[in-house]
Amino acid sequence: MNDWQRKSPLDWETYVNKMVKVAAIEKHEYEGWVLTVDPVSASIVLATFLENEKVSISVVLGHAVQEVEILKEGDDEMKQRLSCIFAPEESKAYSPEELEKRKNDLKTWLETNHIPVTEQGESGRTLCVAGVLTIDPPYGPEECSSSNEIILSRVQGLIQGYLEKQQ
Repeated sequence: MNDWQRKSPLDWETYVNKMVKVAAIEKHEYEGWVLTVDPVSASIVLATFLENEKVSISVVLGHAVQEVEILKEGDDEMKQRLSCIFAPEESKAYSPEELEKRKNDLKTWLETNHIPVTEQGESGRTLCVAGVLTIDPPYGPEECSSSNEIILSRVQGLIQGYLEKQQ
């Protein structure tokens, strides 16, 4: 086990969001922004920004790491860019009021189209369609869940059409 592997997750966390140079076995060197360090294998996940907003992801396996040198601290803008790399394209933060409005609008639209819908859960945040399908916040096709694939596909298609008309 090398020195890097002996570090604790709290030690590795100090490298996150920083530009580093990693010296690995067989004289390999890697540079990039640390996205994360795997706490089990001590592997380092590095991101490098290429032209036209593309990102290259590299993983340096923990057992191969010999030395990690911090080259630059990440500013708030860089931290934001790094945090969005694996976020879904349409991942938006909705306020509780916006979520409530989206839920109520979708529920009203489903009821208008004679689709039975109820609210479930302690806070009524989950919509339940015909007792066989649930829709969680933020109430898009991806948040639908059902064991019946035919119903799931049809309701997802309906919601997708509804959302496209809203825009």
